[in-house]
Amino acid sequence: MRRGLWVAMAAVAMTTVGCESGEGLVIEGEAPATVYDGPMNVPTEELDEHTPRALRLVSGAAGRALECAGEIHNGNGPDGWSEDDGGDGPEEGLELYFDLFDPGEPRSGYRVERREADRVLYSYDVGGRTKVAVVVAKDQKGRPGWGPETSASCDPSELPAAWTASHGYEIWTDRAGERVPTSEVSSRPGDDHCGWSEVHFLDLGGREYARDPESLLEPGVLTASYDGSATLPPDARDTGYRYEERELWLADDSRSAYVRTPQGVEAWPLLGEEVACM
Repeated sequence: MRRGLWVAMAAVAMTTVGCESGEGLVIEGEAPATVYDGPMNVPTEELDEHTPRALRLVSGAAGRALECAGEIHNGNGPDGWSEDDGGDGPEEGLELYFDLFDPGEPRSGYRVERREADRVLYSYDVGGRTKVAVVVAKDQKGRPGWGPETSASCDPSELPAAWTASHGYEIWTDRAGERVPTSEVSSRPGDDHCGWSEVHFLDLGGREYARDPESLLEPGVLTASYDGSATLPPDARDTGYRYEERELWLADDSRSAYVRTPQGVEAWPLLGEEVACM
């Protein structure tokens, strides 16, 4: 399963959970400690790749307003809505962003970080730093009314733990107990509607592994068989990555990911081809 497919399938899993309850989409309160003071109308460029540079170019002012500890995780430019969609005010423009794109980001707790006559920057802040940014604009070309212009977000690991846990993210930690970016390591259960309830996927910096004790995946998808009673090879090293009771170990050949639990060691084999659940 390659990066784009992983992101697309993860997004489906996250958005099925639904919206948060409690605080509203836009709340009152202090703007971030450092307010974005750059241009609000930034020309965007779309590249045919999903790299941090491409995400910054396509996300314009929203990408520039982020205060990520790591790299930008997602970014979008001015596309996807029509002349009949625009709202009467900035907040309706922000609502339109979530209604149209369902981006798998927090849907409450945004503040006005900066306001101009024809643009408003909304930010979702964690610890006083902007982790999700959405710029809504008024009367764009061919699109009267207020609607989303650009948006960007930091890695899900930088969002509150309660939010990521309730939205299906499995955020691993490092040796120091710090949350690790999902671009570095992440995992997720298989999709029930594809009959993969016993399957678990692990994404390790672009390499994908799977736990498949019931052999539910198609033949040839895995490069080897899953081993639920494995022994750590002599060259296995502790990566320091942890998720709940799981420890991640790797050997030099990287053909299997070794997951140690209180019950023993499991060998999750490398995926040899893409898998898709439609």
